[in-house]
Amino acid sequence: MGQRAEGSARDHALAVLRVRNWFLAGAVLPAAGAALAATAVANGHLAAGWTPLRWAVVAAVVLVSAVALLVAATIARSRPPVTPTLPVPERSAPALYALIADLADRLDVPAPSGIALTPDCDSWLEEPPRRGRAADEPGVPAPFTADRSGSGRPAPVLVIGSPFLWWMRTPELRALLAPVVAGTGPSRHPDIAAARRCIRGLDAAAGAAPGAGWLRRPWAAAAAAVARAMLRRIGSHATEMERGVAAAASARARHVDPALRQAAQEQVGLAYAGWDRLLTRVALPAWRLGRWPSRLNAGVVSSLTDLSRRDRLADGFGERLGERPACDLLEDPGAVDREVSLLAARLFHGPPPAAPGAPAPVWEAVDWSAYPAQIVDRLWRERAGRLAAALGAESTRPLGGERSPALGAVLLRLASDDGDFTDALAAWLATATARAEHEAEPVAPASSIAAAPLAFPAPPPPSGRELLAQHVAAAVCRAVVDTAGGAPALDWLDGPVLTVDGGRAPDLSDAVFALVDEGDPEPLRGWLAEVGVHSEKLVRRV
Repeated sequence: MGQRAEGSARDHALAVLRVRNWFLAGAVLPAAGAALAATAVANGHLAAGWTPLRWAVVAAVVLVSAVALLVAATIARSRPPVTPTLPVPERSAPALYALIADLADRLDVPAPSGIALTPDCDSWLEEPPRRGRAADEPGVPAPFTADRSGSGRPAPVLVIGSPFLWWMRTPELRALLAPVVAGTGPSRHPDIAAARRCIRGLDAAAGAAPGAGWLRRPWAAAAAAVARAMLRRIGSHATEMERGVAAAASARARHVDPALRQAAQEQVGLAYAGWDRLLTRVALPAWRLGRWPSRLNAGVVSSLTDLSRRDRLADGFGERLGERPACDLLEDPGAVDREVSLLAARLFHGPPPAAPGAPAPVWEAVDWSAYPAQIVDRLWRERAGRLAAALGAESTRPLGGERSPALGAVLLRLASDDGDFTDALAAWLATATARAEHEAEPVAPASSIAAAPLAFPAPPPPSGRELLAQHVAAAVCRAVVDTAGGAPALDWLDGPVLTVDGGRAPDLSDAVFALVDEGDPEPLRGWLAEVGVHSEKLVRRV
C-alpha cells in the first residue's frame, strides 16, 4: 500500500510539473518568435514590401517576450510564506536529535536536516529555505546537518509543537512523530520536491500583488493572474499528491510503536484542549496588556493536570505525570520555554500594545507567580475605572446627577432602569473599549517574513451587554479586594478569578447578568453582604 501511494504521489507530481512546463513554454514561445523574426530580417528572407509590417511584428513580439519573461521572473522570485519557528540546534538537544535519528533509521528514511519548535499543537516537515535566506531571516528554520542522500539538497526540517514536548512522555512523542518523520522519504523524491517548490512559488505569487510597490505592481498583478490560473489547473493534482505522500508515510510508520499510537493521539486531543484554554483565557489577557507569560508550556502542563482532575474523560491521565516528560530531551527546557512563549506572543498577538505618547512599546515578561498582581488586578482596575468614567459621562449620569464610582451607584442605577440607561451605558463602554484598543494598537514593523497565520481560536468580541457585565464584575471584584480581604488569582482553565479567605469565590456570572439583563440587584447584593462588602464603598482606581 505504501509503494502504491508513493507511486500515485509521483504521478500527480509529474502532472503538476507538466502544467508548469506548458506555461514555461508559453512564456518562451514569444521570445523564440522574436529571435526567428530577427534572423529573417538579418538574412533578408522577407521581401522589401514587408518592411513596415515586419518591424511592427518584431516590436510586438519583443514586447510580448519582455512581459512574459518579467512575469516568469516575478513568479520564480516569489517567496512562499513561512511560519516563524524556533530553531533548535543539535547542541541544545542532543538527546532529541538522537531520538529522531534513531526513528528515521528504523523507518529507513533520511533524517530531518534540523529540528524547530512552534507554539502550536501540530507537527510537520518544513522545506528548507533558499540558500542564504536562513541567515538573514529571524525565525526561519535553517538546516543544521548535511543531506545524507547525496542529492545536494538538505532534507526537510522537522517542526514539533512545543506543547507536545512538555505534556507527552518520550515514547508517546516518538509514536506521534513517526508518520511525520516517515514523510522525509517521499519528500526527497526529485519530482515531488520540484512540484512542491512550484506550488509554494505559485501560492506566493498569487498573493503578492497587493503588497507590491507601485513600480512592481503591474508585473506582480500579471504574475498573480498567471499563478492563479496555474493553481486552478494543478489544484487537484497537488491535493492528490499530498494525500499520496501522507498515505505512504503512514504506511511506512505502521510498525513503529503501534500500541502507543492510539494513546498518543488521545494526548494530542487533550493537549489541544488545554493549549486552547490557556491561550484564550490566560495568555490573551496578558498579551493585551503588553505582557507575555514566560512559561507557557509549563502552564499547559498545569492546565492539563487540572483538566485531568476535573474532567471524568481525563481520569487516569494524571498518573502519567510520574514519568519523565519529553522536554527532558532538551538541555535547558526553561530557556527554550521562554523563547517559545515570546514567539507565541509575537505570532498570535503581534507587536505589543502602545500607550498614547509613550516610546516604542516592548514586550515585558511576567512569571506565573506575579500574574495575579500584574495582570488580573490591573485588568480589574482598568475595567472598574472605565465603568466609573461611564457613570460620570453626561449621557449616562447617575440618579440625582451624582458623579460617583461607588459600586452602590451601579447597583442602584441598573436596578431602577427601564433598559434605556443600561443600553446607553453598554454603548458607552463599547465605544470607550474600542477607542482604548485602537489607541494601543501599534504599527507592525516591516518584515520580509510573510508569516503564515497559525490557527488561534480567539474568542468572539463580546456584545454590549456582555461587555457591561464584564465591567460590573470587575467592579465587584475590586470592591471585594479593597474592602473584604479578597485577592486576585489565576485559574489554569478559567483565567482570572477572585479568591476570598483563601478559597475561590463562586461564579458570579448569574448574579451579574440578573442585574444587567433583568435589573435585579438582590442576588449580587446578597453575596456582597455575605463576604462583608458594603456596596457604597468606593472602588479604588489606582
